[in-house]
Amino acid sequence: MDQQLHQSAAYDYRPYDRLWQRVAPGLEPYPAAAVEQAVPASSQAELSAGQTKEEENEGQLPGAVPDPCCMGSDAEDMLDVLTGFIEEELENCRNYRMMAQQGPMAARQRLRDLAAEEAGHARRLMAVYYLITGGCYRPHVMLCQQMRSGNWCQLLRQCYHAQVCSGLNYARAAEGTTDHCLAQILSEFSADHYRQGDVLMTLLEQAMRQC
Repeated sequence: MDQQLHQSAAYDYRPYDRLWQRVAPGLEPYPAAAVEQAVPASSQAELSAGQTKEEENEGQLPGAVPDPCCMGSDAEDMLDVLTGFIEEELENCRNYRMMAQQGPMAARQRLRDLAAEEAGHARRLMAVYYLITGGCYRPHVMLCQQMRSGNWCQLLRQCYHAQVCSGLNYARAAEGTTDHCLAQILSEFSADHYRQGDVLMTLLEQAMRQC
């Protein structure tokens, strides 16, 4: 008897099926099995693949997408402009450091502050470049020319025009990109350069008293 009970592979379930049909003909005795039989093997494979893809997407980091909403393909169109800005910021930084060493004592600290701001802009733009491309930007190495002794007011005039033109160029670049995050940074830098232009104008006002 025990041996027959344990031989489940040879057990005949057909009498129970007929009994089930008499007791509850409207119900399926094995709903799980019926669902599996009703779904074709190809559909089951598609469902499994979909579930696997969803699990992979859930495990991905928010920034690890082929084309992120910020610093993606829209920003990539601005790479040439960004590299030009980087070189310009670095050149301004070198120039202000040189002027801080050779200019009037009263102007040196403000010029050092301007140099630090320009260096900060360049570093942030290089971080933006990395976010867009995944690679590091290598700036060109340029040597500063020795500042000519002579008209300090004329030099401040040239620096002022360069700063406000940079402010305008940053504003135009911000309007020319559809990348929201990049546009916000470029607009911020535009405001910074106009403010730096005001600093240079103040230095010019002080210098003109001695011209």
